[in-house]
Amino acid sequence: MMRSKNALAKSIAGEIAFADKPKTVLKKWREIFGIRQKELAEDLGISASVISDYESGRRKSPGVGFVKRFVTVLISKDIERGGKIIKKFSSAEGPDAIVDIREFLDPVPVRELIETIDGCVVANEDLADGRIWGYTVIDSIKAILDLSEMDFVRLYGLTTERALIFTRVNLGRSPMIAIKVTQPKPSVVVMHGLNPKAVDKLAIKIADIEKIPLIISTLESEEELVSRLSAMRS
Repeated sequence: MMRSKNALAKSIAGEIAFADKPKTVLKKWREIFGIRQKELAEDLGISASVISDYESGRRKSPGVGFVKRFVTVLISKDIERGGKIIKKFSSAEGPDAIVDIREFLDPVPVRELIETIDGCVVANEDLADGRIWGYTVIDSIKAILDLSEMDFVRLYGLTTERALIFTRVNLGRSPMIAIKVTQPKPSVVVMHGLNPKAVDKLAIKIADIEKIPLIISTLESEEELVSRLSAMRS
C-alpha cells in the first residue's frame, strides 16, 4: 500500500497546485475521503473556519506547506479506516465503463472541444467559454449498470476540470441524474448518440441547476468521436 499511498498523495497535491480553482479541488478531495471540515481542522491544528475560508475562496490559494499537511491527513485518515480510498484509486484496471481517458499538458478551450466533436450546446452556452484539462469517454449503459459511487469518482482522472463524455445515450436523463447525486462535478458534460432536439427536459434542467454546459456531439459514430478527441493537441 505504501507505493499506492505515495502515488495518490502526489496526484492530489499536483492537482491542487495546478488547479485554476484550488478551493474546488480541496473540497472535492476532502469529500471523497469523507472527512468533515471540523475533523480535518482538528488534525491540522487549525480552526474549522480556516478550512471553510479556503474552500469558499475567502483565503488565497494555500501554500505548499498547507497542501502537504492536508494531503498527509487525508491519506493517514484513510489508512486508519482500512485504506478503502487508496485501494480504490490504485486498482490496476479502471472501470469497464471507461472507453477512453486523457489528461492534457495544457488547458484546452471548451469551444475547441465543441468544434472537434461537432458539438451542439443545449444548456448553459454562456458557461462554455472555460477550459478543460482532460476528458473521459464513458459507455453510459455500462456506467448506469455497473458503476458504484466510488467508481464514478474515478472517472475524473487527475482533475475535475474535464469533460465527461457519455456515449450510447438515448435521452440523456440517466447520466445527468448520476452527476447530480454524486460528487465531484465535471466542468462539461458531452453526450453522443442522440439528437440535440431530443434531449430529455429533466437532463437540461439538471444541467442548468448544476451550472454545467451540456453539449451533444453530432458525429456519426463513437469510433469517430474517440478518434477526433485523440487527435486534439496531439
